[in-house]
Amino acid sequence: MPLITGSAANFIPEIWSKKLNARFYASTVLMQIANRNWEGEIKSAGSKVMIRQTPSINIGTYDPMSPSVSYQNLGEEKLELLIDQARSFAFKVDDVLKAQADINLINEATQDAAENMKIAIDRQVLGTVYADVAASNVVDAASSGNEITKDNILDVIITAAQKLDEQNIPESGRWLVLPPWMCAMIKKSDFRDASLAGDTVSIARNGRLGIVDRFTIYMSNNLAITDATGKKPGDTGYAAATARTKVMAGTKHFLSFASQFNNVETLRLENQFGDGVRGLNVFGYKVVKPEAGVLLDAKKG
Repeated sequence: MPLITGSAANFIPEIWSKKLNARFYASTVLMQIANRNWEGEIKSAGSKVMIRQTPSINIGTYDPMSPSVSYQNLGEEKLELLIDQARSFAFKVDDVLKAQADINLINEATQDAAENMKIAIDRQVLGTVYADVAASNVVDAASSGNEITKDNILDVIITAAQKLDEQNIPESGRWLVLPPWMCAMIKKSDFRDASLAGDTVSIARNGRLGIVDRFTIYMSNNLAITDATGKKPGDTGYAAATARTKVMAGTKHFLSFASQFNNVETLRLENQFGDGVRGLNVFGYKVVKPEAGVLLDAKKG
């Protein structure tokens, strides 16, 4: 009788639990902070959409004693939203592994892939769009003397709101994405008072940050981090002591996102008894209103 080799040798003698160990995922915020106004047009028409800008009309003076009216030409100012990014995943499950495990491995693995896909896209977008914030909307909270503490964090948030106010950005729909260490500082500050957060229970008790100076607060571990020289964690020479987090605030007018194609398919493998699963997400994003976003270059004090 021939010896059993390969997958069967590895899996047949073992008992596989029907319970899976828990996986924990980073929170994603992209769908809460980006607008998807043009996604439907892209899905049905192609790989890009031309976004026409609302014209800015000049206001002049008028003298009825010497009437003269000058007509303004409406420009063709427009932006292109391209679907030029793609992320994928692929894995295979041997038939013997499926039989011995006695759990729906493909469904569980596909759900894990979907969560990791969201996190990867979230990190990509948050890791790049901060560079497109209007220069006048950058708040330096990383230089010596400006580092963020529980005593000044409320002042920093109010300054971010002021930047939007100065640009005439609407108050409704404002968001602020903070790293966990800044959320903790808010809970330690005087802002833990429930009345200040527009809540009936203190944020230190209910764990929900609520609204701070018209900003709905989201917590994320996906914000970009750089050192004083611009290097990111993992880069050679990265100096953690000078790390600064690219905290983002704004409204949905700031960023547009569209996903044109999101597909998952299962196929039988040719060279082994098993299934292959692969997924593809094709998407694009663009900062369409730089003045509707704020960058807090934040360093822990």
